[in-house]
Amino acid sequence: MAYADLREFVKRLEKEGELKRIRAEVDPVLEIAEVAQRVARDAKRAPNSVGPALLFERPKGSRHPLLINAFGGVRRMALAFEVEDLDEVAARIRGFLAMETPQGLFDKIKMLPKLAELGSFFPRSVKSGACKEVIQKGSDVNLFDFPILKCWPQDGGRFITFPLVFTRNPESGKRNVGMYRMQVYDERTTGMHWQTQKHGAEHFRRAKAKDPEGRIPVSVVIGADPATALAGMLPIPPDLDEMMFAGFLRREPVEMAPCETNDLEVPANAEIVLEGYVSLNEMRTEGPFGDHTGFYSLEGEYPAFHVECVTRRKEPIYLTTVVGPPPQEDFYMGYAVERVFLPVMKMQYPEIVDVAMPAEGIFHNLMIVAIRKSYPGHARKIMNAIWSLGQAMFTKVIVVVDHDVNIHNYSEVVWKTLCALDPERDVQFSLGPMDTLDHAARMQDFGSKMGIDATRKWVSEGFTRPWPDEILMDEVTKKRIDALWKSLLLDKA
Repeated sequence: MAYADLREFVKRLEKEGELKRIRAEVDPVLEIAEVAQRVARDAKRAPNSVGPALLFERPKGSRHPLLINAFGGVRRMALAFEVEDLDEVAARIRGFLAMETPQGLFDKIKMLPKLAELGSFFPRSVKSGACKEVIQKGSDVNLFDFPILKCWPQDGGRFITFPLVFTRNPESGKRNVGMYRMQVYDERTTGMHWQTQKHGAEHFRRAKAKDPEGRIPVSVVIGADPATALAGMLPIPPDLDEMMFAGFLRREPVEMAPCETNDLEVPANAEIVLEGYVSLNEMRTEGPFGDHTGFYSLEGEYPAFHVECVTRRKEPIYLTTVVGPPPQEDFYMGYAVERVFLPVMKMQYPEIVDVAMPAEGIFHNLMIVAIRKSYPGHARKIMNAIWSLGQAMFTKVIVVVDHDVNIHNYSEVVWKTLCALDPERDVQFSLGPMDTLDHAARMQDFGSKMGIDATRKWVSEGFTRPWPDEILMDEVTKKRIDALWKSLLLDKA
């Protein structure tokens, strides 16, 4: 059974020893972020996590509890998707990707169960839901009722950091769900950080081309069952509905309820829903913001979101996250995406054996790729292919190694990369789109990228010298020492 909502996930985390309740009053302005940072950097924390999930029961200035670091670990990401290992999700995706056009009656019959299962994931419209237990409109709307964080001293204000932003393509009417930070300007207005390459920004541009003085409806969800809450950050194809894919992940359709003041639908199990609009002729200064790069992203001009209505549960949980110097909670969310969507990348490029994005690379700065090399220039083909894949186009540095390199052992990667590298021969530069948050780019959204071919070089690539073998002990000697090991008494203190 899928999690019914966020609070059911909280119960599971607590049962599994993955959550700590904080009953002391702590201020959402800087203090909660500092607590989360100290927990994340505690040397005693469990491996593969940034400390436990934290439920602040008494955030200063708010009656609503705050949940942070809910996804800050490999185990918690597996719990979020209700699997023992993230590879199980990857296997399900691989299974559907492997479906081929049936050739005969027997093949069609074999496909029926998969097609029926796929059909069961489509979102289901319902008249109402728990998200409408309380409805506030007009002057009753006050965003500061919620414990919205200010994370870092130079932040431009408080920011909603874990929203699901619902819009529709103004031409096709297709729903899009994205995750964009929102700076709170006052009780009923926020910024909408629609970066140039994001779908929300594209909807804004298309609508403005039709009616420069108009507005577009927007609804924002804060807190839902984990698969739905994560849907806004998943790199799915643009023609695939995020809510349908959330249904696939949770193995049950997402129930969608109509909004009160616009024609959008939102998850009926949501904790908080902000309904409103973005004016197409209004831009406001947004930022600075302490970002996942470990540096402040600078001020910029972005659309403004006007909140006309808030619907919520009677006692909602405010879901949020801190971004900052890596690793943070967002690293484990990104790691899960990396593992779960690897089959998609491998299906397009089957020569790819594995991919790793170290925490210090903050997603877009470094990608390590292991390939099964088959022809001259193969590594460079993969570099260019990755730079053409969705959000992977922002990858600043790509390192391509041979299939037998353990790319999750960064010491091995550095060693073998540097030993395989002739810098003039093996480094390739390219110009193209860059992440808006990359403060080192020569201009916003545009700059250079680097690819490093750290594979063994072949004669057909112009390398005529012999390539040496790696130093490895022979198996006979290793087995002989295995048999002698206990008698050597080396394990005793």
